[in-house]
Amino acid sequence: MGGAGEQIMMLDTIPAIVRILLVFTLVLLAIKRKWSLGSALLGGALLLGLAFAMAPGALLLAAGGALMHPKTLSLAAVVALILVFSHTLEKAGQMQRLLDGFRGLIRRPRINLVVFPALIGLLPMPGGAIFSAPMVKSLGAEHRLNPAQLSYINYWFRHIWEYWWPLYPGVLLTTTLAGVDLWRLVLCTAPLTLVALCAGYWPLRGAVDAADAPADAERKSPWPFLGEAAPIGAAILLALTLGMAFSVVLPPMLHPIAKELGLLAALMLAIVWVWHRNRMGWRVRWAILKDPGLARMVYMVAAILIFQGILEKSHAVERVSQEMLRWHIPLLPIAMLLPFLVGGVVGITIAFVGTTFPILISLVNTMGQEALMLPYLMLALASGFAGVLLSPLHLCFLLSNEYFKTELVAVYRFMRVPLGALLAAALGYFWILRSWIG
Repeated sequence: MGGAGEQIMMLDTIPAIVRILLVFTLVLLAIKRKWSLGSALLGGALLLGLAFAMAPGALLLAAGGALMHPKTLSLAAVVALILVFSHTLEKAGQMQRLLDGFRGLIRRPRINLVVFPALIGLLPMPGGAIFSAPMVKSLGAEHRLNPAQLSYINYWFRHIWEYWWPLYPGVLLTTTLAGVDLWRLVLCTAPLTLVALCAGYWPLRGAVDAADAPADAERKSPWPFLGEAAPIGAAILLALTLGMAFSVVLPPMLHPIAKELGLLAALMLAIVWVWHRNRMGWRVRWAILKDPGLARMVYMVAAILIFQGILEKSHAVERVSQEMLRWHIPLLPIAMLLPFLVGGVVGITIAFVGTTFPILISLVNTMGQEALMLPYLMLALASGFAGVLLSPLHLCFLLSNEYFKTELVAVYRFMRVPLGALLAAALGYFWILRSWIG
């Protein structure tokens, strides 16, 4: 017992952020050595529990609780159905018809490449990057883009809305915690999307043929494209409608997964619609459903959420927050560093909002800077989401890289300039708002 106690005391002398970074380094090394993503993350979850002195029983309870949580089960089901839907559209030839109908509607190649991930990004769909990936792959082939460039386009432009789009849970949670009006926050943070859009083009300069269609080229009718896109549009609209309806009619215990249930129902209806419309035989349907890629994706989702469950039960995030406060770091660096670090660790927006914003909001009020609450929230959202975009646990990042068969580091190279521009613009925008309010 004495030896175990001494080991725990030794661990407590190491800053929590150092322990978390060490675990992430080992996870990335395992991925680099060709471990499957799910296995690397499960190994990282075990190391994380050991690094924060969790007893074996507590570790198993945390993993089991995360694995059996309704959010885990619904998320795994949603990701699987998204893949079934996208594979169904491909196998039926409808994806190709959709792309054929889209070509020529917009004459600028760069816009063509980003339209699909951006449109899909309007719906807070777990793992939605896999939805737009086939479309990006087909359009990108015309410009001879490599897998890392395609994954970057698919990943970056899907996430240009999350700073302000009211349907994202992180935005809604921010307004609840801070007690600010939703539309005031939307107006304050919406310019970040313009920054993300413009900065996102920078790594593509020279890589995409910028020549527009000839001025005298015949304009295509949009109706064939809209007809082929109908199942996708219907799935998105139906998911939103059913999600809101389920939030009202379902018992309170199911309210946390009402949106996921709405999305599940919408996806299942859309899949059946495509099967029926394209007269797909049962043999083809069964081949789609038993694709080994579905099991791999579900395994990876489960591993991510087990990691996050152990991260929560180990109180690692709270310890990082306490350390930054204990080191007497000024408010501005806290507003950037704390959400950035937690976002990078957990890879989910609502997680860094829920764990760091109560601390930040309390500090803003304590320091008598309530008038600057919106600028600080904007800066914290931009910084935290920059961390989320960099996180090797971000589900869209992993799914996109898995689809295009590329590695994290290769995509990181394209993200450096856009992320730097985003953070610099957010900081400059903060000082403009501060001067204007002050």
